[in-house]
Amino acid sequence: MTPSARFFCALTLTLVLPASEVLAANLCGDPAIPVSEIQGRGDTSPLVGDRVTVEGVLTFDARMDGGFDGFYLQQADGETDGNPETSEALLIYTRKKTGALGERLRVTGTVKEFHDLTELADIRTITSCGSAPLPKAQVLELLWPDTLESLENMRVRVAQPLTIIDSWNLARYGELTLAAGDQVVPTEYLEPDPQATLIADRNRQQRLLLDDGRSVRDPSPIPWPPGGLSDENTVRTGDKIQELSGILDYRFGAWRIQPEKPPIFESVNMRLPAPGRPAEPHVRVMTMNLENYFNGNGEGGGFPTARGASTALALEVQQRRLVAALRRPDPDILAITELENDGYNESSAIAQLASALGPEWAFVATPGADGQDKIRTGLLYRRDRIVAEAQPKRLNTGPFSNRGRPPLAQIFRPEGQRHAIQIIVPHLKSKSCQGATGDNRDRNDGQGCYAGRRTEAAQALTKWLDQLPQIPDLAGTLITGDLNSYFREAPLQALQQAGFTSMVHHFHPCTAQQCDHYTYRYKGEKGSLDYALASSSLKPRILGARTWIINADEPAPLGYKNNLPGTAASPWRSSDHNPVITDIRL
Repeated sequence: MTPSARFFCALTLTLVLPASEVLAANLCGDPAIPVSEIQGRGDTSPLVGDRVTVEGVLTFDARMDGGFDGFYLQQADGETDGNPETSEALLIYTRKKTGALGERLRVTGTVKEFHDLTELADIRTITSCGSAPLPKAQVLELLWPDTLESLENMRVRVAQPLTIIDSWNLARYGELTLAAGDQVVPTEYLEPDPQATLIADRNRQQRLLLDDGRSVRDPSPIPWPPGGLSDENTVRTGDKIQELSGILDYRFGAWRIQPEKPPIFESVNMRLPAPGRPAEPHVRVMTMNLENYFNGNGEGGGFPTARGASTALALEVQQRRLVAALRRPDPDILAITELENDGYNESSAIAQLASALGPEWAFVATPGADGQDKIRTGLLYRRDRIVAEAQPKRLNTGPFSNRGRPPLAQIFRPEGQRHAIQIIVPHLKSKSCQGATGDNRDRNDGQGCYAGRRTEAAQALTKWLDQLPQIPDLAGTLITGDLNSYFREAPLQALQQAGFTSMVHHFHPCTAQQCDHYTYRYKGEKGSLDYALASSSLKPRILGARTWIINADEPAPLGYKNNLPGTAASPWRSSDHNPVITDIRL
């Protein structure tokens, strides 16, 4: 009897027997349940709970230490049902050691669904049937769930290059998130409404994880890129991956590929030097969220800190990288957020940061007006180039009277120049939903939680500006800081209605297809939370505004909280926000 005739007889016998009856024969080539019948056409197997016998080719062995305690078995080419709606492969959950890659196996076990993954468990027997060619990898062209479901557990090959859009779980689980292209936060280019939420949901559906074939937490070395992650051997979101092939797996709520071999990593999102300064006279303002710069007790102790470095070594790494990031663009004024709120004496965080930047740097002090939050906003400036005029102010009324981080205002005038500028540094409430009630809950419009509170704060900010004392020869006002809002969200609309223009978006507008200047990435989408907003009088004087992509695209494991190789004085992953750089002609 030919192999095809034997399979036809096996299939016929299988179809006339009730699925719950175990086929007692256990010889290679005897009747067996087709894998496609176990997988079925839906999200779950129609044979859950039944004991079955299958026969196929071992395509990926994950029974190593730290693996998945099992292997993947796929129906041999020529034995499939020919139906593109059904998968031809299963995870065999077992620690039994029979079988190796490219070996035909006959397995008896019970069909189960484990976190939406169809598998064969409670394995009774595994019989080796000799070597066999691996089933041909199916070409994967679309990253839609319906397309992926029909290829669950099968060998696949991705047809086109994919873009790395998230590396948050790289150090914890050895995962990179991939998509057909970079994804932009919908409210970066659309007004908030349910449509923005639908687009975000669609973005999440069109993704694929590159896994590492293991189930260990905190893998060492970190598997990607090949050779292990370090400061010099890194991977950035926006980079490409090519020649990706392996087993299409589903676990922990996400589709992923367990690669048969390392794919090709292509560095297309290169690390760029700091932007040069314009030739004509100007003032350069640099704005950056410091990712919780806390300096312990200021004397080498006091660790772990409330929100920042856990050790003195971590602080040393953080400060070294922050200084490199803040100095390389050669700014005249630094507007900073997420700075420890610990006063202004010699052991304070702002005093030690100014000292680390160099003797030419000074800071603005507002003792007693900084609020009760653990962090505050701050201003530093080159005293050899800039003069701080009049007394600085904090907004401590309205929404900032007993909560939040009071915005800081200061007048600066370049040495020997007539015109001055007013710098305002806010840091609005985050999108975290902790404690959100009433109008501050998520409205399902893409803005997250506390949109109402952020909008109220933005409106209070503009009213406060109208009440600040006017000074002679003021060229205008720059509101610059972390607004925790994307460009089309309500707080930005309130500021725009008051006459303030986001200068980065003025020079570099974002669309769904292209967004080259942004300050943050969150769960695979990029957009801006940090701004330089110019008043109508200042806008004509803005020579340029841009972001410097040094942080948001870098893997989080390279940050100061991790003890990885590469702690040299470099700006890369000095924070989790990219800085904004604004050049102003006065």
